[in-house]
Amino acid sequence: IDPEGYILTNYHVVAGAEDIKVTLSNGAEKKYDGRVIGKDPRTDIAVIKIESKEKFPAVKLGDSDKIRIGDWAVAIGSPFGLQQTVTVGVISAKRQSLYVEGKEYREMIQTDASINRGNSGGPLVNIRGEVIGINTAIYAPTGVFAGVGFAIPINSAKEILSELIEKGKVVRGWLGIEIREVDEVIAKQFSLPSTKGVLVNNVTVGSAAEKGGMKRGDVIIK
Repeated sequence: IDPEGYILTNYHVVAGAEDIKVTLSNGAEKKYDGRVIGKDPRTDIAVIKIESKEKFPAVKLGDSDKIRIGDWAVAIGSPFGLQQTVTVGVISAKRQSLYVEGKEYREMIQTDASINRGNSGGPLVNIRGEVIGINTAIYAPTGVFAGVGFAIPINSAKEILSELIEKGKVVRGWLGIEIREVDEVIAKQFSLPSTKGVLVNNVTVGSAAEKGGMKRGDVIIK
């Protein structure tokens, strides 16, 4: 993703790896030693770095917020070890959340471009060759592609890229409250005008929320 040798991939691709080799499809098939410089298990994103005196060819990152259902989508990867495989499909849907092998992914891009084991970490690109997602997961009751694949939107990666490169991890804010959505029962019980907002069930001792004056029973509407 950068001429300096930064490579974007999935965390689950490099998790537990002791030795990382990167091969470029530039004709020379030269292998580079790679090292993980940043990883975030929560978003399943990692950044690898390879070194060279020369600049590397780099892809252009697109804008995943601009994709529309029905747009062409091209998946690139190494399914079953078959390197540099390209498959074509469309953007099938934009999912708010998805559970895969006990892990929650948010705002995933669904595509029918063929994605299988070995595609993870590879790019999902638009018709202009801009990366719009990172191929990550499949829904496959039979164990092989069944027309439903998922990619992490590239904008989700963009949000944390600089922090992964500079700090090696993502530092997130923490409020310290337990909440539940306001439903009709809660709205009636607390004499609220609508079901908008969330009810604070619990405030963690010593948290930012407690220091800010938040209390159990508060309703946050904005």
